[in-house]
Amino acid sequence: MSDMTQTPSSVSPIRRMLPLIAIVIVAIAGGYFLKDYLSFEALRDNRQALLEFRDANYLLTLSIFMVSYIIIVAFSLPGATAATLTGGFLFATFPGAIYNVTAATVGATAIFLAVRWGLGAQLGAKLENSQGLMKKIKEGIDDNQWSMLFLIRLVPVVPFLVANLAPAFLGVPLRRYMISTFLGIIPGGVVFTSVGAGLGEVFARGETPDLGIIFEPHILGPIVGLIALSLLPILIKAIRGKEGL
Repeated sequence: MSDMTQTPSSVSPIRRMLPLIAIVIVAIAGGYFLKDYLSFEALRDNRQALLEFRDANYLLTLSIFMVSYIIIVAFSLPGATAATLTGGFLFATFPGAIYNVTAATVGATAIFLAVRWGLGAQLGAKLENSQGLMKKIKEGIDDNQWSMLFLIRLVPVVPFLVANLAPAFLGVPLRRYMISTFLGIIPGGVVFTSVGAGLGEVFARGETPDLGIIFEPHILGPIVGLIALSLLPILIKAIRGKEGL
């Protein structure tokens, strides 16, 4: 059987783990060696050179930016927030937000597939065959996958890495994961991209960007509304379940 037709269960455990091992190694090395380069300070110090390069090579700048952002997310490198700000700084809120959300989705999908290939199938099978509380938790997630996937993307306090990894362990279909990731990160992506778009003025004042803006009432309010909409199907199912008792 060729590699193209092999499934995770038919591949040796070591080969299944290779993508995860690569991600861990690159994440550790990147966190150590690149932390000073993937930062707000690096963007501030190189802002003029970046703008000049963008003006002279727009498509090349966009390509380098997208690939870099995808690698940052796929390998869980530090600097995802700085990358989002850079997208706004270089390309404005729109189309910068589209570039940011697309690159983040592709990177998140890469790590999702790596985890699914290495561990997800085994853990999913164990959860499926388990009894008691763990089985009830998995069944609850299975019954409300769309809502749960949107919730973990919309709630600002859920770490992006956690939102990337958890669905891989729980057997979420790839298509559903990609759609919910893309749509779910749009609100936060637009907010931080808009902050990046205003960095020129921030730099001119010698200040740092206010990343806590997402918790401002006029920003957080609409996001809370989206969270409530995501919770609605779960609440309806719970109410119907009680009525059927």
